[in-house]
Amino acid sequence: MADTSEPASSIPTGVTVIAILFFVAAAYLGSLAVITLASPGTLSMALAAPLLSGLELAGPYMFLLMGGAGALIGWGLLRLNSWARRAALVVALIGVVMLIPAVSAAAIDLGTSLIWGGIGIIVRVMIVWYLYQEPVADAFAKT
Repeated sequence: MADTSEPASSIPTGVTVIAILFFVAAAYLGSLAVITLASPGTLSMALAAPLLSGLELAGPYMFLLMGGAGALIGWGLLRLNSWARRAALVVALIGVVMLIPAVSAAAIDLGTSLIWGGIGIIVRVMIVWYLYQEPVADAFAKT
């Protein structure tokens, strides 16, 4: 009979999903930065606002910096580094705090910005909740 148990060092599926989210956000910010640097004025800086919460005003170099940080956190999550887990928790919590005013303002008109802001908060809270689970924390502690 085949052994169907996972090895002790396997990456939890949720951690992989969270790492992919960080990689997608990093790729998005990196793409915006490259396009903006190659052809200034082509894209609005506001395209990065959902991920940067005001830092987009610093320009494409901030896009690159935050995209690099996101990619680094995603890489660290896949390697089960405890610093990456803590960084992902902090980034998600900061994201929730930064989205609260936008969702509060969007609640007046009940438009799509309320829906997207609400989804952003929900996803970030789910990330924090998942990474605080004891089995997940134990997976990071074993490496």
